Amino acid sequence: MRIDKWLWAARFFKTRSLASKACELSRVTSNGQSTKPSKDVRLGDQLQIKTPSGDFHVEVLALSEIRGPAADAQSLYRESVASQELRRKVAEEKKAMPHFEADRQGKPSKRDRRSLDRFHSFN
Repeated sequence: MRIDKWLWAARFFKTRSLASKACELSRVTSNGQSTKPSKDVRLGDQLQIKTPSGDFHVEVLALSEIRGPAADAQSLYRESVASQELRRKVAEEKKAMPHFEADRQGKPSKRDRRSLDRFHSFN
């Protein structure tokens, strides 16, 4: 079975084309080697997958060509304990970082805009 199909069925990526692109960009490795989208995945393969939600180190337990419910998708692989702890740690660090976007109050008023224009005209 193709690795891009398996990544899509295991719900690591929303579409098969995104899974294919991740393989082409070397964000997916199989047994320590970068893969092409057409590479066959086999039971017992060790995969390292880099997604926007984190890095996964998984072992392939089952193959499926259809995309089913999330519970079925999670039964296709087993994630290592170290991978789970690392992703949890990164998520906690991300939450602890200050979030500056929340302080914005929308676009400047006419008065604010005029003061900004005066400030920029001196520089």
